[in-house]
Amino acid sequence: MMAQLLSLGLGKIKQPKVIAEVLGGILLGPTAMGRIPGFTEHIFPTQSITYLSLVANVGLCLFLFIVGLEIDGSVIKRNVRSSLFIALSAMTLSFGLGAAISVPLYHNFIPSSVKFTYFMVFTGVSFSITAFPVLCRILTALKLLDTTVGIVVLSAGVCNDVVGWSLLALAVALVNATSGLTALWILLTCVAFTVFLMWPVRIALLWFARFTGSTENGPTMFFMTVAILVFWACSFFTDIVGVNAIFGAFLAGLIVPREGGLAIALTEKLEDMVTIIFLPLYFTISGLNTNLGLLDNGITWGFTFAIICLDFAGKFTACTITARISGMNWRESGTVGSLMSCKGLVELIVLNIGLAAGILTQRVFSMFVFEALVLTFMTTPLVSMLYPPERRVRAVVGGVSRASTGDLDEDKSVRKSPMTEDQPWRSRFTVVLDKFDHMAGMLVATQLVSPPSLESPLVATPRSTASTTASDRMKMPEVSVDALRLIELSDRTSDVMRSSAVDTLIHTDPLLSVFRTFGELNDTPVSLSLSIVPYDDMPGTVADHARRFGSQLLLLPWVSPSSNFGNTNEDLSGPHSPKTELNPFEAFFGGSKHTGKSAAVIHSQFVRRVFAESKTDVALFIDPAGTGTGSARHIFCPFFGGPDDRLALEFVVQVCTNPRMSATVVRMSKSSAESGAVERPSLAHLEEKTSLDIPDLGYQMPVPSNVTYPDTFYGQANTEMRFQSETANNVLWARYANSQLSDDTPSSLSAALSRIKFSEHSSPLPLHSAIQLASVHKPVLVVVGRSRRLAGEDHTSELQQILEERGGAGQDVIRKTIGDPATAFVASGCATAVVVLQASNVY
Repeated sequence: MMAQLLSLGLGKIKQPKVIAEVLGGILLGPTAMGRIPGFTEHIFPTQSITYLSLVANVGLCLFLFIVGLEIDGSVIKRNVRSSLFIALSAMTLSFGLGAAISVPLYHNFIPSSVKFTYFMVFTGVSFSITAFPVLCRILTALKLLDTTVGIVVLSAGVCNDVVGWSLLALAVALVNATSGLTALWILLTCVAFTVFLMWPVRIALLWFARFTGSTENGPTMFFMTVAILVFWACSFFTDIVGVNAIFGAFLAGLIVPREGGLAIALTEKLEDMVTIIFLPLYFTISGLNTNLGLLDNGITWGFTFAIICLDFAGKFTACTITARISGMNWRESGTVGSLMSCKGLVELIVLNIGLAAGILTQRVFSMFVFEALVLTFMTTPLVSMLYPPERRVRAVVGGVSRASTGDLDEDKSVRKSPMTEDQPWRSRFTVVLDKFDHMAGMLVATQLVSPPSLESPLVATPRSTASTTASDRMKMPEVSVDALRLIELSDRTSDVMRSSAVDTLIHTDPLLSVFRTFGELNDTPVSLSLSIVPYDDMPGTVADHARRFGSQLLLLPWVSPSSNFGNTNEDLSGPHSPKTELNPFEAFFGGSKHTGKSAAVIHSQFVRRVFAESKTDVALFIDPAGTGTGSARHIFCPFFGGPDDRLALEFVVQVCTNPRMSATVVRMSKSSAESGAVERPSLAHLEEKTSLDIPDLGYQMPVPSNVTYPDTFYGQANTEMRFQSETANNVLWARYANSQLSDDTPSSLSAALSRIKFSEHSSPLPLHSAIQLASVHKPVLVVVGRSRRLAGEDHTSELQQILEERGGAGQDVIRKTIGDPATAFVASGCATAVVVLQASNVY
């Protein structure tokens, strides 16, 4: 509990969770709460320490098993020469500096009964070690895994980790041995055991995983049993040989097959138990042995700062110089040095082994724990300062791109196809995929924007076939789609492992595989991307990815949380409960306690942030049924005016190049109620009016929306802006609705306009009239602008009436997300699906 509370605050400044866990253990020890009279005697009595240490050591073995699972040998192969060069040079210099400072430390703080050689070796190992698990989490939190620095540091960290554990095993063997010959025997036995594990046992385990189907469907119960037995056997063997049991656990994790994501799946089954139960006990034991109150004089603090400075200087200097020699610039080299100086739990393990062996005193132990905390805390702010996002160099598959993210605007202008008045087609699309429930809607949305040649030939026009073909080939751009797969990154080890294995996951992820097959079947060029980021960073990741891809339209999904695939549960209200007719608005946006309200509201905040941060046109595909609604072949588009509605009209024209689609576009205007006795139109699907208790969704959010997810703010439009927007509305409407087709008109545009029926409608209640007009067609796809900026009409009062008629008053969160017209159509239930568009440029 102490660690969780501390991590909430430290997580805001992107500090790794291990700092909170170490601090939590220290606060429970004699440094803080141990000073309370009777606290330690009652909470951690002396007779309980033995049992706590036993359980903590079991958890430590499991943690080292997970660390072994986390290490992937293929990572080293990416930059084997530079990573080995950086890792070995850093360890050599750091070990030397540690050995140097061990001399005055030994004479001032270590009793003469301890051999100086043992103390020197442990000091050198603690200096040379790098916390690979913490390093992975920092790289992931700072989004550095796909950069050249991240790849080099990751591979160097693997090398450092393997060599460091080998050095620690040697140090433990020296301490436990009674003579030099015994130490040599222990070392040779461990080498032979390692070779035995890495070849016969590893190959046999891979064969067994394939035999049981674990590489295809995840670890079976039989394979899990065998893997745990191998883990305990390795730990037991290294312990009785004279090396700590954690080394056997580490080796057992290394030999588990990586094929088919088996190591990641095995980590998922173990990490919660280790993280929640075992590791906190280990941090508690470590904290009970740490007493920062012993740092009570100038000499002690002087040596503490000397340890910090020498440890950081050794890693930073060696890694910076070797990275610079390897071809990196000074900024990247300094970032590598800063990251490699990270400590964390790994150094705590080294220190606790030294303390248990009697080599370190409690004062020296506390000095080194303080040093590990300071260096780990320094890593994130130092890297953020040296390597800001605009300076980062992203690596690509098959090589390294030397263009930073700040230079990608040049690529954007080259990759984008120009849109003209005669051919306003968008050809580059980014499709966001986050879960299977959204796949059907995204496939339909992609099919809508695909070129008509994928469906069937265009309907012939009076123009000659030869000239038509030549003209359209010149002007019709080739459509390309980029599928962005989003995976939420948590603090779980398995998620961090996934983030470091993106190159493999991009070929095995089921959502991307489905979309790749869809592109192949439709002869559409599809590029695949995968991003594993924290949920709060997802909107910015989507907006930035669309910009870097040069996308002209960003397609977002939204499906009802109640429409889960494979859900065969009966009505949750019970067999004797009276059935209440729930409208699509309630089911979609969580008006019932059984519809996953919180998830829907959180997703609405994600959509709002994408709308706010995106510099690209955005299309939100709302799929209330969760089936994709591919049966809808008719489009209804109410044109109220404004930049979003103009984008919606252009979208409809592009979709209607498909000969299987038709559309009705109505220019809606609000008339005065006094101009004539106009009967109020009735809403569709209101045969039986029900009173539904739908509380304000904003109240259900776990975090206040005005703090974490601020509302989108748009500047006030002046008279000139409104006049320009109204002029643009008239020009666009005249171009499509009142245009006279000529021989110079491209055949694709002529064919599209021939399938669209344009009309104008004036009503004192335009939303009611639009809903009634859309209800004439079944099924119907409604395409509407978000109209949150420069809207032609204000529909607030009329929308409130519609929501009251449907029993859904107070849905301000939804109205702010998709706009007033779209909210009215979703609430009425007249649309099979709704596409909400927002334009990137306002004029």
